[in-house]
Amino acid sequence: MAQPTLRPASKTSNSILPSTGTHGDVVSSLPYGVYSTDAFVSGAVDQVSYTYKKLGGDVLDIELDHTQIYTAYEEAVFEYSYIVNLHQAKSSLGSLLGNTTASFDQDGQINSGETLKGKEVELAYPRFEISYPKRVADLTSAETNTGGTEQIYSASFTPTNGVQNYDMQQILATASSTGENDGGDSVDFSGIGNKKVIIRKVYYKTPHAMWRFFGYYGGINVLGNMSTYGQFADDSTFQIVPVWQNKLQAMAFEDALYTRTSHWSYRIVNNNLRIFPYFPDSGSFAPDKVWVEFSIPKDAWEESDSNSTTGIKGINNLNTLPFENLPYDKINSMGKQWVRRFALSLSKEMLGQIRSKFSTIPIPGESVTLNGSELVTQAREEQDKLREELKTVLDELTYSKLVEQDATTMENANKALTQIPYGIYQG
Repeated sequence: MAQPTLRPASKTSNSILPSTGTHGDVVSSLPYGVYSTDAFVSGAVDQVSYTYKKLGGDVLDIELDHTQIYTAYEEAVFEYSYIVNLHQAKSSLGSLLGNTTASFDQDGQINSGETLKGKEVELAYPRFEISYPKRVADLTSAETNTGGTEQIYSASFTPTNGVQNYDMQQILATASSTGENDGGDSVDFSGIGNKKVIIRKVYYKTPHAMWRFFGYYGGINVLGNMSTYGQFADDSTFQIVPVWQNKLQAMAFEDALYTRTSHWSYRIVNNNLRIFPYFPDSGSFAPDKVWVEFSIPKDAWEESDSNSTTGIKGINNLNTLPFENLPYDKINSMGKQWVRRFALSLSKEMLGQIRSKFSTIPIPGESVTLNGSELVTQAREEQDKLREELKTVLDELTYSKLVEQDATTMENANKALTQIPYGIYQG
């Protein structure tokens, strides 16, 4: 029986990297296709020539397709964007907390229709806002009754003669559910339910009112509505006093009204109000209303007021920063050189993976050993070094580091100036 004549289907490798790329093939060859500008396409085409020369394509065939180089170039830009955005997050996250965020597509780009679309926030130089310390200070101010953005409500109830104890939790919850207080007036709070309210102040107003003012050496004139009676006391004096003195006088005067002229005191435990002594029968000086100021605790992720936002649904951590992939045309020469080197390393790794499939190739009377494993090891070491190099440089350029450098420069400049003799002015 005659032996068949075997002929190879091809005498050359199925994939040999050409010496140059093709502009028309770049965009269609990219796995993600985030970058499609002419500048990126030209960069990817040039990367083919760069890889061909660096890996010795003019001496020995390189078993890569030009589309794999385009993929490596795209991945290198992604990696550069990732590291730079992390650096920017370190510098600016503290000032961006609570600000507007966005939703993103599968490529990490902001979806169309979002308010931040096209604003390139990742390239912005944000204002220093110390967002988290201000949030803490806001809560502290609310707790000490010195400000803050927490909604404080005011409510009143009519005391019952001879009754000393009042369950404020029940009184406020009932008003919240019915929308009216015990006098039939509408209230501006709702949704208390079984939430424990926080009583912040209790006070009352008697049916009798009078003008109260500082006379004689007080220096702050009338405290009242100041619309009649000439606006001043008969024995008023006019003198310049520090503002802090006026504040201290006003605080002392208000404290005297609460203490010396008050007929009642109270104690509140677990939102149960006890009045000392209890209000006597009507017709005396008993108050007509007792007023309380209170707040309604909300979940940490709820806005405190439907008419205002406090950034709860905004940026809260690294994940919600509205940073897209860096625009290719905003990467400067230093960044593009890093991208070229990293893309070359990725190409070397792919070549090593391909050659590792066959450790040796038999030829007549001999065999050829491929360097696949060595290429993979070299490529991964190069990638780690490139990442570390970029991260190290960026860590020295965070906003806090720049402030330290500027402070050092100013300090050294001042030291140098102290050694310069002062000139003597001659008139």
